[in-house]
Amino acid sequence: MSSRPIYEKFGQTKKAWDAYKAEAREHMATAAGKRRMITYSELAFMMTSVQVQAHDQMLWDIIGDVAGDEATAGRGLLSVVVVHKHGDMQPGPGFFELAKYFKRQTSDRTRCFIDELNKVHHYWSVTHPNRIGL
Repeated sequence: MSSRPIYEKFGQTKKAWDAYKAEAREHMATAAGKRRMITYSELAFMMTSVQVQAHDQMLWDIIGDVAGDEATAGRGLLSVVVVHKHGDMQPGPGFFELAKYFKRQTSDRTRCFIDELNKVHHYWSVTHPNRIGL
């Protein structure tokens, strides 16, 4: 991992990056609280603090940064709720890289996805259903 802050990669300030992350986190946590998933394109469309597309590296890095914060806080890899619109309907490769980094068992990707999705859904819908906006 680079020692340079990720937001600098996109020419952003820390304040702006934190705002993007907060907005993305809120959308992701809301989906998790409803035991839903959202697609990359849905998340991109919902973002008002920054204009991004579903296939933009910036969106992926925002999602990954949120997931890292959430996993570190013990709430699971929140990025698990952001999935492909077509095909496998699972998160992209960045999710599985983070899962491996955070010591999740990734040899069976489907099992990893389901286990993390259940953990995140449970946290946001049962354990702390009103914790959005932490």
